[in-house]
Amino acid sequence: MLVLMASLSCNTPPQEAATAPDGADSAGHRENQVMIPAATCYAGQQGKDSFFLKTEVFPNVVTGSLSYDFYEKDRNRGTIEGTLKGDTLIADYTFTSEGKESVRQVAFLLGDSTATEGYGQMEEQDGKLVFKSLQELSFTQSVSLHKVPCEER
Repeated sequence: MLVLMASLSCNTPPQEAATAPDGADSAGHRENQVMIPAATCYAGQQGKDSFFLKTEVFPNVVTGSLSYDFYEKDRNRGTIEGTLKGDTLIADYTFTSEGKESVRQVAFLLGDSTATEGYGQMEEQDGKLVFKSLQELSFTQSVSLHKVPCEER
């Protein structure tokens, strides 16, 4: 019997050393990776109307805030969530105006120190306003917002 046990133990294949999965240390603990977005703020004014855009760029999404403060009219303030297509931000703008929440698509051409809003024909789809054609957006009849320090607003 002793010979049988000895022969079985010699025929046991070698076991590989256990390795920690990617992103884990040798004790098997996962590391939390905190992503700090690149935040950029832009502000502009036309007459007594003022505008503010804050973008926070993550690898797959752009979030932030957008406000239109029209003189002696109800202001629009809300959040954006979208994507960058080259240097163009296409986002959904969720905002409250006159006590009602709405969603519409916005577009901004982002330069080194400016953000210029794009305009185009819009249509309603699934309860929000969207551009009929992103290829036909115009960035020439717009107020340019200029890069400013990001301060709490």
